Amino acid sequence: MTYSPVDACRSCGRAALLPVLDLGRQPLANAYRSPQDTTPEPQYPLRLTRCRHCALVQLSGTVAPETLFDTYPYYSSYSTTMVEAMAELAARVTDEQRLGPGSLVIDIGANDGYLLTHYLHLGVPVLGVEPARNLAAAAVEAGVPTITAYFGSVTARRIRATHGPASVVHANNVMAHAPDINDFTSGLSVLLGDQGVAYVESPYLGRLIDGTEFDTVYHEHVFYYSLTAFDALLRRHGLTVTAVEQLKVHGGSLRYTIRPSTYAPLPEVAVLLAEENAGGMGTTAYYTAFAERAQRLRRVIPDRLRALKADGARIAAYGAAAKGTVLLNYLSVGTDLVDAVIDLNPHKQNRLMPGVHIPITDTSYLAERRPSHLLLLAWNLADEILDQQTPYRAAGGRFIIPLPEWRVVEP
Repeated sequence: MTYSPVDACRSCGRAALLPVLDLGRQPLANAYRSPQDTTPEPQYPLRLTRCRHCALVQLSGTVAPETLFDTYPYYSSYSTTMVEAMAELAARVTDEQRLGPGSLVIDIGANDGYLLTHYLHLGVPVLGVEPARNLAAAAVEAGVPTITAYFGSVTARRIRATHGPASVVHANNVMAHAPDINDFTSGLSVLLGDQGVAYVESPYLGRLIDGTEFDTVYHEHVFYYSLTAFDALLRRHGLTVTAVEQLKVHGGSLRYTIRPSTYAPLPEVAVLLAEENAGGMGTTAYYTAFAERAQRLRRVIPDRLRALKADGARIAAYGAAAKGTVLLNYLSVGTDLVDAVIDLNPHKQNRLMPGVHIPITDTSYLAERRPSHLLLLAWNLADEILDQQTPYRAAGGRFIIPLPEWRVVEP
């Protein structure tokens, strides 16, 4: 079955999930369509809930991982910001953990090898785990040993039997994607053994709520972690968060340092847990206010696009990101308001945005059609994109940044 409703918390197993935000029925965020495809487009409920017991925020239903990830259009190497950040991370971890030829670094959800290539350049053995066949093939072509598999306890035991325990495990933006999160965490414990360390990145619930980042909610992202909920999950599997680092990536993320529970957390972990409690993250009012802000933007943004259009603006969008699919579909913004979406990824070009069917094109559109405004769908990469498109801005082009509040970046 492709879509399965969920009544109990996927982490603690207890019932009574409380509603947070209903984004309606939506297409899969990365299901870009060919203009020639006339088959019905599947859409599924996209509702955010939270567990009243362990505080984990999660979707109300699950789309089968095989539907989402057997092939996947997002290639991390197309983001300069991401590649540079991973080079810095690899160098830092290699130094801190004193890695060398006898070590092993594993990346779960290795994508196209955008992280592990940096370890290879530093002389550290690596292994990627990637379920998407196209991405695993790209990683292997880049020289990164990669197995094509979904990660869990079975895969972890197979890796450990062949390679031994990992010195370091990375899991960037993947623990939000694994519906059987207990099996995933059990596998992580297997790989780490008694002395390994994991670095896990995931969008941070606090930033999502405070920034009204409702477009970060899509079917691939089953979970939206607070430190409170994440630490409770790990402790059930003999692991603990020993350090936490706040990042700007993906609209605001946390990088968790995870070790066996015999290690003691640094004081910063207790500080953030206390901040979450004091900030009301466990209260209904916190989530009600978030939903009200999202519903207001659902009215405001289309109204302002219509006003610009009425004044003669030529509007396109930039960044055919998954979050753009959610934003456009939630706002019901289609080709009546946005003429095209520009993206650097050739795997998305000449296709259509899911649901709203806005055509995706390359950057030549800017010179040929000269849109007056670009709605920035990949707003989390605003600095990188604004820098890339200096010529467009110098020619008078304006960027619209829709979240957390409508803002027009003048030339």
